Amino acid sequence: MTEQTDEQGKSFGEILADFETSPGGARRPDPAPGEKVSGTILSITDESVFVDLGTKSEAVIATSEVKDKEGKVTVAVGETIEASVAGVDPASGAIQLRKKAGGGHGGGARKQEISDELRQAYELKIPVEGMVTGFNKGGAEVKIFGLRAFCPVSQLDLGFVKEALPYVGNKYTFRIIRLEEGKGRPNVVVSRKALLEEEQNAKAAEIRAKLAPGQVLKGKVTSLAAYGAFVDIGGIEGLLHVSEIGHARLAHPNEVLSEGQEVEVQITKIEPGKDGRERISLSRKSLEADPWQETATRFKEGQELDGIVKRLETFGAFVEIAPGIEGLMHISELAKVARAAQAAKSGGKPGAARGGGMGGELRLKHAREGAQLGQALKVKVLGVDAAKRRISLGAAVEDDHADYREFKKERERSQGGGGDRPRGGERAKESAANREAMASVKPQEGFGALADFFKKSGLK
Repeated sequence: MTEQTDEQGKSFGEILADFETSPGGARRPDPAPGEKVSGTILSITDESVFVDLGTKSEAVIATSEVKDKEGKVTVAVGETIEASVAGVDPASGAIQLRKKAGGGHGGGARKQEISDELRQAYELKIPVEGMVTGFNKGGAEVKIFGLRAFCPVSQLDLGFVKEALPYVGNKYTFRIIRLEEGKGRPNVVVSRKALLEEEQNAKAAEIRAKLAPGQVLKGKVTSLAAYGAFVDIGGIEGLLHVSEIGHARLAHPNEVLSEGQEVEVQITKIEPGKDGRERISLSRKSLEADPWQETATRFKEGQELDGIVKRLETFGAFVEIAPGIEGLMHISELAKVARAAQAAKSGGKPGAARGGGMGGELRLKHAREGAQLGQALKVKVLGVDAAKRRISLGAAVEDDHADYREFKKERERSQGGGGDRPRGGERAKESAANREAMASVKPQEGFGALADFFKKSGLK
């Protein structure tokens, strides 16, 4: 085989040797597939056009790529040509070039064929580089190997893409997920999300292998639910249960946390999940000081405190008296609070109350009848059991109204309870007066008629 020569009679090897030894013959690294390049045409044959890119390897483009509709070559030796790198010929090591889509001197649109490099990238799932050139309905236009590809907006990033403009003009790495022949050009669909998920999963697997219960990590809250918060601890999420957010009782995590907030957490448990992936339980409470450790010295029997009602049950109310410290106020103590409130509303006189009667006792069926969630109460410490984490609270109000206490004292005297008991005719006169006053009280008036009774009986 004779060595190919150009129009001046020199072989390609001689031309290349002359260029290598010229002063400007310093070679650049070979370009990557998909990269747009320009170079000087060194030689033209029936099958190939040899191009100097200023790189270590020679570049070759098929002569058919630079012919017009009549089959004439539209370029000449010494001219500059622009093309895209399609790959490297494994046999010769030469850089294979493809003309830019729509380029060339010849006119007329022609069908674009799928290059071997593009097909190989699709079949072997090799990542390819592309530039986002614009957006249309439903996705982004991406230029890959000189061809226009489509990337659905859902495949452009890991999360929801709210604004597409920042992506335009930037180069990203994609995976070809569909490759089909088209009427005018190939149908190429790519995904960036697929590669990002692979990277994320690989990073998560690496992190997961290093995790162990007891480790303290910094993370970011990704979402909130009624039962807790999900925290990203470096590519992997863990659950921070609402009971582990802190010592204080919470109705919902959003009372103290928000999405995007950075938190410090401790891993408490790692166990297999139903989907085969580990479930990681986190705690923030374990990193805080236990408020119950100082309860024995901090709270004393008889001490009066300000509290906030946190929970209401049939047997009583749980009142927070310090961050993370709740005590139980029995429903009978709540009745005292309600009775005092009733007396205050009636101008200092015992008034009608549910379940009341002449005995003046207010009976509650549920704690919500005597208090409300979030209500501020003045409470009194009745007892402290630090070992069992229990504090018994009472109402910091007088047990009964003064008028009612006087009424009870008089009733005890009339029933032989001792004290300054009236004698003889005086006692008979008082008893008659009491009976007359009692007869004037209608049954439906109940406890609300107690004030009238005091007036008619002459008791002070």
